[in-house]
Amino acid sequence: MADHGEDVVWLRGTGSDAYLLGLHSGSTPAIRSMTFRVAPGADAEALAAGMIKQGAELIQPLAATDEPGGGSMLAVRDAQGRTIRLVQSDTPVSPLPAAPDRPERLAHVNFNSDDVTRDVAFYAEALGFTLTDRSKMMAFVRTNSDHHSIVIADAPVNTLNHVAFQMPTWEGVMRASGRMVDHHFPIGWGPGRHGPGNNVFAYFVDPFGIVIEYTADVLQVDDDYRVGRPEDWTWPPGRSDQWGIAPPKTLECKAAQLAIPFA
Repeated sequence: MADHGEDVVWLRGTGSDAYLLGLHSGSTPAIRSMTFRVAPGADAEALAAGMIKQGAELIQPLAATDEPGGGSMLAVRDAQGRTIRLVQSDTPVSPLPAAPDRPERLAHVNFNSDDVTRDVAFYAEALGFTLTDRSKMMAFVRTNSDHHSIVIADAPVNTLNHVAFQMPTWEGVMRASGRMVDHHFPIGWGPGRHGPGNNVFAYFVDPFGIVIEYTADVLQVDDDYRVGRPEDWTWPPGRSDQWGIAPPKTLECKAAQLAIPFA
């Protein structure tokens, strides 16, 4: 635990981020917001203006925040009801001792979209993200050398798909998965190795019905990377990952990947 308030607990990983997620009390499971860090020299208010131009609404102007790490924060709500927060000049914390089965940081967030092309354009034009790959069902966009920071999944609803936590190695993915199984949370999909991004994965459904992914070994790319197309990412019938060992995704996991709304 990084810190706590009257109705919120902030949880951290072993890396230098002050926290990875905040758990707030509420009557039903939902995602309150997605938070992105703005580079020190960037203009956070100009980024917000770009999002507003793309149909978003400013719901919190730039101001100091008392959340762990501090810094300044603003928030907008896009036209589909997703709250996006931008934080800048927050203070990193000292990393914790390395632990193979504990997350270091957030790897990516995957959300569902009833118009993938629209949402890719929003993140590219308003926030400067770059499209890395397209598969039949998903668009992968990045903001650094990680193959993807956001994944946008084609779906009939605009909900959360899953949240992924970065493990130190794929051995850590396996060890953390074993701990989940020991605590009676069965694997929803995996283990396996994805196509786009090349990362090792294992998926679980948490007690609130939210899908989480342990992942590691994500592909590192630069501006010379050729944007992938759906035809680049096809498997033989019955296979769902590069290795060919991942069993079919469970029905519970499939349902949960569509069910969590944005508050």
